[in-house]
Amino acid sequence: MSIPTEPIGSIPRPAALQSALAKHAEGALSDAELTAYQLQATAETLSKLAELGSPVLVDGEQAKPSFATYPIAGLTTLDPNGAVIPFADGHTRQLPLLTAGPFRYQVHAESYLREAQRHTGLPVKQAVIAPSALSLLYPPEPIEGYSREQFLADLADEAEADIRGALDAGAHAVQLDFTEGRLSLKLDPSGGLLNDFIALNNLVLERFSDEERARIGVHTCPGADHDATHSADVDYAGLLPDFFRLKAGAFYVQLSGEPDRERVLRVIAEHLPPGVRVFVGVTDPNDPAVETAEQVRDRVLEAARHIPVEQLGTCDDCGFSPFADDTSTSRETAFAKIEARLRGTELAAQALGH
Repeated sequence: MSIPTEPIGSIPRPAALQSALAKHAEGALSDAELTAYQLQATAETLSKLAELGSPVLVDGEQAKPSFATYPIAGLTTLDPNGAVIPFADGHTRQLPLLTAGPFRYQVHAESYLREAQRHTGLPVKQAVIAPSALSLLYPPEPIEGYSREQFLADLADEAEADIRGALDAGAHAVQLDFTEGRLSLKLDPSGGLLNDFIALNNLVLERFSDEERARIGVHTCPGADHDATHSADVDYAGLLPDFFRLKAGAFYVQLSGEPDRERVLRVIAEHLPPGVRVFVGVTDPNDPAVETAEQVRDRVLEAARHIPVEQLGTCDDCGFSPFADDTSTSRETAFAKIEARLRGTELAAQALGH
């Protein structure tokens, strides 16, 4: 396919895995038993994506507790009462706070990638959490004997190792999830927090060579949890100019759920750096309706009126189930939307003569 297309990351967990997660939480299922369910779901996810003809696969994050918290699963120096993230439908998610240093990842994304590669010879993309999201773990009051500056230095080292491990393991691409970018402008309309996030992410990205950064991308969206967003009311035009300052080779941009896609595309066209690719979202995980291939085709052609085709790709707006307990979108619906993206991107490529 001459217009590249990639999934973003999470796929809803199958019913058997959801049941296993509930039993594990109740203490009725061992860690080893839960792992067996996760590995089976991972294999099934990769097989289904390959069957649909996806040129790049993901493991669907079947073994992650969430897209954001996998590195700290099992960390004992955490207070659960951290930052609260409100969503438009009234539900919230809450991050923990670090209580002691030094900060170290408990799990690196390379482990998920290597498990996925056991089941396929096709290219596999690995999603990782951006260091900017994990910077929110440090509490407002300093931790005795462990300054914020030392925490950020440790976090940068751990984030680099997370990305580098996946690259070295042969990931087709490594995608940094940066959903907190748009949210930061809601928390701090001055843009100061966003600038801090960009600076921290670039501190890590600048440790990689140009060749390595060509395989590193960054994803932005306003959230997609229980079919609700946390920052869709924030003007995209406030984020995107700074978003494209990130030292990455690809950018994955939620777009299909935007009320005025043409306006967003004009901002992208104005600020897109040369030599990088932007993957625009053409399916909306927050919308229960399954797009048709023709709708996707038209969204790609719309984007191609603003973005050079050689810099254009397509993706889903967001992951379909970024938290393991999110069952708002069925597994069947997610795969149907992915199939529409694949077929629609192919139709658009044909229409553009590529």
